[in-house]
Amino acid sequence: MSELLLIAGVDEVGRGPLAGPVVAAAVILDPARPIAGLADSKKLSEKRREQLELEILEKALCWSLGRAEVEEIDRLNILHASLLAMKRAVEALVTPPGHALIDGNRCPELPCSAEAIIGGDASEPAISAASILAKVARDREMVLLDQRYPGYGLAQHKGYPTKAHVQALREIGVSPIHRRSFGPVKKLLEGG
Repeated sequence: MSELLLIAGVDEVGRGPLAGPVVAAAVILDPARPIAGLADSKKLSEKRREQLELEILEKALCWSLGRAEVEEIDRLNILHASLLAMKRAVEALVTPPGHALIDGNRCPELPCSAEAIIGGDASEPAISAASILAKVARDREMVLLDQRYPGYGLAQHKGYPTKAHVQALREIGVSPIHRRSFGPVKKLLEGG
């Protein structure tokens, strides 16, 4: 297959949470092995995402993950950290794509052509596949981080700013995996 025909779908997960990394995935699907049921990861149940993840890993021509850590999020801001995670995911693909479809309205700097598609995780199968891989990977990581940093409920809310999470931050304090530049965390650190 010509390199020019290889199109990678790219999406990230974890822009809104108060804790943990932002994780991106890049996926080049195999047109000869379609995957039924691909959709925006947020619209699928956890069980369905995990089923689709196995099928994507088996059938995709190639896939990769990229990430930006909490320190990078705080230093760069969440938008630039998300673009960095997406760039890392595309650059980690074993087979370089000729073109990338990016979920959202901004493209990271890539070694190939790229286009941003708002709502692409619901309309482009390769972006949907990337959305699913990124979400499953980040959710699994947050469950593991819940064991290292108990009391915040990370396994349940995955770091998002729920009432329980903000309350736990007030009671326990800020952990090393919390994003210090995000409002609720920053306010606590400033004594608010």
